[in-house]
Amino acid sequence: MTTMTGGDRQTRLRTAYRGCLLGGAVGDALGAPVEFMKLGEIRRRFGPAGVTGLEESIGRRGTITDDTQMTLFTAEGLIRWENQGEKREVPVSQAVHRAYLRWLGTQGELVDVPGRPGWLVGVRGLHARRAPGETCLSALRSGQAGARGSPLNDSKGCGAVMRVAPVGLACLEDPFAVGCELAALTHGHPTGQLAAGAMAQLVAELVEGAGLHDAVQRVLARLAVEPEHEETSRTLGMAVDLARHGRPSASAVSSLGRGWVAEEALAIGVFCALAATSFEEGVLLAVNHDGDSDSTGSIAGNLLGLAFGEESIPPRFLEELELLETVTAVAKDLWAHFGAAAPSPRRDLDRYPSG
Repeated sequence: MTTMTGGDRQTRLRTAYRGCLLGGAVGDALGAPVEFMKLGEIRRRFGPAGVTGLEESIGRRGTITDDTQMTLFTAEGLIRWENQGEKREVPVSQAVHRAYLRWLGTQGELVDVPGRPGWLVGVRGLHARRAPGETCLSALRSGQAGARGSPLNDSKGCGAVMRVAPVGLACLEDPFAVGCELAALTHGHPTGQLAAGAMAQLVAELVEGAGLHDAVQRVLARLAVEPEHEETSRTLGMAVDLARHGRPSASAVSSLGRGWVAEEALAIGVFCALAATSFEEGVLLAVNHDGDSDSTGSIAGNLLGLAFGEESIPPRFLEELELLETVTAVAKDLWAHFGAAAPSPRRDLDRYPSG
């Protein structure tokens, strides 16, 4: 067995970071045209195999949705938090909440956000409104930031779990806790928060070199000590058992739910990643079902792209992907700040003003 050198690890991490964000965007774009369709409708429209490539949505192929938009703004908030340096006067939850408010502004909402805007809000393609979740919109419109002990609502929709992959890429001391905290900004139900924490830790475990099976077991162990974990633990455990004993199929996916709520979206994404032998197999499995196809595709794509690396994503999925350069740039910036052996000095304050 060969030993991975520091240079080998850096190369792997660089492609893994890009693979995670690009994989999520690809899964999002594959699922977007069929998000509100039944499986039977999908197969009647696209053939017996369902969706097998990027299809037209909103007038073009490869369009992303609010899932990828909010993932990018999560990353932006984390980088701007890190750019404060050692003082860190603005906590991570506040920095990311401000990023989400900037996203809200791109959706045509009137919003006043402290600090300089940075570069991401200037990307015109991010100003497209792609059926954003009402829970996120209403929570952000309130002007309040929810917290785990002070919920804004009782939602456990999947709008938090689908956006937290960058938390795992940021190599934080406790990605699970931060994932929960950032979910609580908009989603008040414990399951909506715990599923996001689980996703953040899964990504962090994969970054550290764990296999997906081992990573899921570690996440289940962490969940077990959290209050009100039972719903999330049970559904994630079902995904593990199904991947171990079942065959990857649409009926297997449907047995885990439809993905509109957090624990189901997480379980479907994890099952598809565990059951697949390739990025393509897993992400297509994750979008061809009755339910929230773009969110389950995004979650599976994050995990598969991270586990297998950027090179595992078929070029045909990237050629027409909306905002390919933007997603790639954010992934590169995340790696430079959090993944590189020598983290980037704060030379990008014009792009990512601190706080």
